Amino acid sequence: MIGMLAVSRAGHDSKTTYVIIEEDDEYVYLADGRTRTVDRPKKKNKKHIQIIKKIQMEKPETGFKDLEIKKAIKMYQEEANVKS
Repeated sequence: MIGMLAVSRAGHDSKTTYVIIEEDDEYVYLADGRTRTVDRPKKKNKKHIQIIKKIQMEKPETGFKDLEIKKAIKMYQEEANVKS
């Protein structure tokens, strides 16, 4: 799941788009490149997110960068607005 876009389904951040930058058995760690950066990702239960299967970012050897995450989220949101 690492590198996939996900939307929060629960909590005060519901309907926020993130990129999954890390995962373990029960939780995923999400970043949006703005308020939740790669350095301090949001820890969220896997049950509380919805995966967007259309887009998956390749994880570079050096790790994700905030700018790349912001760009991917912006591209997805612009594409979703055009289709609506």
